[in-house]
Amino acid sequence: MGRIFLSAAHGGKETGGIDPGSIAGGTTEAREMILLRDLILTELRARSFEVLSVPDDVSAKQTIEWINSRGRRGDIALEIHADAAGNPSVRGASVFYIASNDERKSNADLLLMGLLRRVPQLPNRGVKPDTASGLGSLAFCRQTKVPSLLMQVGFLSSPDDRSLLQNRRRDFALGIADGLAAWSRSIDAGSGDGGEATYAAINININGQNYPEQGILINGNAYIPIDLVDRLRIDLSKAPNVRRITYRRVVYVKAIELREFNISVSWDSGTKTVTLRSNLVICPGQIDRIMSHGNSSEVQMQIFLKNNNENALVQFPDIAKLYREEATTEGVNYDIAFCQMCVETGFLRFGDDIKSEQNNFAGLGTIGGGTEAATFENARIGVRAHIQHLKAYASLEPLVKEVVDPRFRFVTRGIAPLVDQLSGRWSADLDYGNKIMAMLKRLYESAGLM
Repeated sequence: MGRIFLSAAHGGKETGGIDPGSIAGGTTEAREMILLRDLILTELRARSFEVLSVPDDVSAKQTIEWINSRGRRGDIALEIHADAAGNPSVRGASVFYIASNDERKSNADLLLMGLLRRVPQLPNRGVKPDTASGLGSLAFCRQTKVPSLLMQVGFLSSPDDRSLLQNRRRDFALGIADGLAAWSRSIDAGSGDGGEATYAAINININGQNYPEQGILINGNAYIPIDLVDRLRIDLSKAPNVRRITYRRVVYVKAIELREFNISVSWDSGTKTVTLRSNLVICPGQIDRIMSHGNSSEVQMQIFLKNNNENALVQFPDIAKLYREEATTEGVNYDIAFCQMCVETGFLRFGDDIKSEQNNFAGLGTIGGGTEAATFENARIGVRAHIQHLKAYASLEPLVKEVVDPRFRFVTRGIAPLVDQLSGRWSADLDYGNKIMAMLKRLYESAGLM
């Protein structure tokens, strides 16, 4: 039987010490996850499983390196987290798995069901591909060599979830241990990521064309020969995190990593085919350019929003129409603006600091740096202010409509024509642009545009 690697929260800071992670209700994510991790360890060892606990004072990157230096075929790895949201009513448990991996999705189901059987009061947020995370990928799921999952056991920002976690910690531990035990037993020790193993061949389709050359399946992940990557005009020379292996004297790369290069990756288990499609055919050279055109329809945006928040269109039924109309008028890419709204409001869930009735869809501030965010008289004006603020950053062109953005004149015009250049400007978060781009790719994938 393989071993189980267990990591709590985000691990240590890059500079040393333990990163507290989320903070709420007088406690920290690190504290709660370490306490939970220790109970899981005790339970699994009592069941005769060999469990390796990642040290708490290592960084996220060092956590992966620590596991990779010790992992072998048949091992599995889990990292546990407590989520946080601006809205305290958001709650529940979820498990993230590497996208386009049916095997890992099944493992995630086992893990989540194990927890929910022991703590049925915890809402089920489902198993999700890591492409649905804020940044569009999770290093723990992508870069860990052994099969790995990342579990959000609840929301620390939710008083209900926090109370459950603190008062029924042993039930949480038992449920997660149940799931890990079931997952570990299902692993075939011959399906690991190295050694002299023999891997199953898979078919490859690129931009609608089937290739005679085949890929291989490792731990449920599709790998393709690096020669085919060149056909997609992708330069991997400066991408050290893209997983490469040599098998039978051919270099292969993990297909899902090509998603970071604007490639859609999907897997058909029935035909054992990995399909790759470049979205640059749809929006050549401008996918991240704010002053450009959108590609999705109003219906596609509505479906995307409703799939992520079933109540989103109740208060704002015309939100997709408003973004398309207002952005098109000013020459702004309405897909980008719409996805920024999804990031800022949590798919129109809003939070404690901004209420839905303020019609502020982009976290816009007021003149003078007041404590409250700006308020707009209706949804259209709120969307218009958002579009105008984007245009201020991305263009030197004058506005078509009268100014309603309270901070338009304070922006240095044209300083951020690309989405990534909003990072550290629109938001202090240096990953802000990456989060918007990850949301944009999710929209395009859901709409079948990539």
